[in-house]
Amino acid sequence: MGKFRKISYTWAVREIELFIVLLAIITALAEVGDRVRIPYPILLVLAGIAIGSLPGLPHVELNPEVVFLVFLPPLLYAAAWSTSWPDFKAARRPISLLALGCVLFTTTLVAVVAHQFIPGFDWPTAFVLGAIISPPDAVAATTAIKGLGIPRRVVTVLEGESLVNDATGLIAYRYAIAAVLTGQFVLWQAGVQFLLVAGAGIATGLAIGWLIYRVHLITPDNPVGETSLTFLTPYVAYLAAEELGGSGVLAVVAAGLFLSWRSAEIFSTQTRLQAYAVWNTIVFLLNGVVFILIGLQLPAILAGIGHFSPLALVGYGALVSGAVIVGRLLWVYPGTYLPRWASRQIREREPDTTVKLVTVVAWTGMRGVVSLAAALALPLTVRPGVPFPQRDLILFLTFCVIFSTLVLQGLSLPLLIRWLGIQPDGREAKAEWETRLQLAYDTIEYIEGSLSLGQVSDEVLNQIKTKYEIRIQRLRNQSGMNVTGRIDEGQIVQFHQLQADILRLERDSVGRLRKAGRISDETLRRLEYELDLEESRLLLEKGEA
Repeated sequence: MGKFRKISYTWAVREIELFIVLLAIITALAEVGDRVRIPYPILLVLAGIAIGSLPGLPHVELNPEVVFLVFLPPLLYAAAWSTSWPDFKAARRPISLLALGCVLFTTTLVAVVAHQFIPGFDWPTAFVLGAIISPPDAVAATTAIKGLGIPRRVVTVLEGESLVNDATGLIAYRYAIAAVLTGQFVLWQAGVQFLLVAGAGIATGLAIGWLIYRVHLITPDNPVGETSLTFLTPYVAYLAAEELGGSGVLAVVAAGLFLSWRSAEIFSTQTRLQAYAVWNTIVFLLNGVVFILIGLQLPAILAGIGHFSPLALVGYGALVSGAVIVGRLLWVYPGTYLPRWASRQIREREPDTTVKLVTVVAWTGMRGVVSLAAALALPLTVRPGVPFPQRDLILFLTFCVIFSTLVLQGLSLPLLIRWLGIQPDGREAKAEWETRLQLAYDTIEYIEGSLSLGQVSDEVLNQIKTKYEIRIQRLRNQSGMNVTGRIDEGQIVQFHQLQADILRLERDSVGRLRKAGRISDETLRRLEYELDLEESRLLLEKGEA
């Protein structure tokens, strides 16, 4: 027993050591990705393949249960939280066409191709493969389009699709496996079950979201506790929906959209600042671990298909990857233009749809960890002594599709956007500019009203008024307006420079006081936090943040 405990302890230590090494690699590659302007998921997958090929490295297993329970809920929740519910609702038609129609169309097309051209794929097995690789990945899509200057509506459609389509793919996957195991499949029954599972998931997510909303309202302001509650929410929604027979994916998305729309009501300033900082870090690390684990699976996948010739494997992988990419192209263009041709209301409601933007949507269909986890979750046997048909080949083909869509399409997407000449439409920036200007004008009006009442000294109000006059002047300069005010551009620069100098002086003073032992570490951190907030505000004023 003692020897067994020692072996288990040694194994656990090695796993932890490897995990720490992976985190270090993730952080380093993220920095490299920022410098070379390549999305870090692509670099991480490539690094995982390279690391997994090193001799003597222990096999790192990607447990599908860990992916579905540990990784998927917080990543989906974070994506849903950053999605605007009004924008999502306005784009519900194209989102539904992609998340439902395109996923089912791709599933069918891949099944046809696999059944016709790959030996050993009967119809149920072919549909299992199609269901696994049909839904694009939420994390991959969001990361791939980040910072590329795509108009906001296109971003909303792609993010919304990636939030919902996992549920479509996973439900189709569930019934395809049932068809393999039982040899029976009734289309209308699957359709009814699909609606029930989706409806139960959404209802559960909204119920959990409302419950968490009420908890936030009645609890005292506690940034640590409330941030912790935000991490529990996706897990509670996912587990509750799965326990009730609904879609855990849709439950997490529904809860995230519900609470995001009400975040201003439930979070204080400190809670919001802390929660955003913590979530950004955790999501980055989870994404990094997921994508590098994808790459690390290749050696084990190749080990299971040694009886196939390399040429045949390359051909099968290219065939299925091509079917996935072409299938999306075949769906997106007719799915966009046929409804517009048939309905004048759609044409009037969506006037900015262009071939260039439709092409970006059609080319942005990256697959990721959900597909690989679904493939790994396939049962080993259909019944005792009978292995699941083509399981190892399905794993390999899934990896080929992930590599082709994530790496090849992901790397070519910025080139495609530049070639098409797509530029930001400027609507969001203009709306933000107008809002900032209106806030500044409202503040000036309030200050002038206070001056007339004599409630506050003229010197104090004049100082505050000057600050907002400078802000108005900067906003006018950003818009290219002719400026006729008593504060010129040189004064704005001087004002910002003086504020920056004062902040540096305060930081130096706080540091000297701490070294002299006149203030505690707790006081130091509190003062540094206030200075950090002030500097962040200054950077926003200068337009550098």
